[in-house]
Amino acid sequence: MQPPFHAVSIVMIEDDEGHARLIERNIRRAGVNNEIVPFRDGTSALEFLFGADGSGEVSSRRHLLILLDLNLPDMTGIDILERIKANPNTKRSPVVVLTTTDDSREIQRCYDLGANVYITKPVNYEGFSNAIRQLGLFFSVIQVPGNS
Repeated sequence: MQPPFHAVSIVMIEDDEGHARLIERNIRRAGVNNEIVPFRDGTSALEFLFGADGSGEVSSRRHLLILLDLNLPDMTGIDILERIKANPNTKRSPVVVLTTTDDSREIQRCYDLGANVYITKPVNYEGFSNAIRQLGLFFSVIQVPGNS
């Protein structure tokens, strides 16, 4: 028997407005019509994920896929990843790290903390667009668990 279908919301934590628009446009081009909830800093993203009380209870019934840039103005993406994976209400949400950093230690650290996918942003526009379109195709087929 098929489990009930749950709409997956894509939480995009990306401070570069141009990158955010490019990501959304190419995810849409790949045929993914899921809600995209954009954040330009870690503080507002964490408020959304963990709620006013900081418990994360607000996300316990949400089906979330998190797109996370590591270089944010107010905190590091590593800190956000650590908090997401440490919280019982958000730890099952897949996290896709999408960043310009290709340092092997940073990549290892993200996987050690529970990142599901690590993608280095190509520097040129066409490469970046193509990578995001492929990511959108990936989003269209993956299963995302609930957090409860």
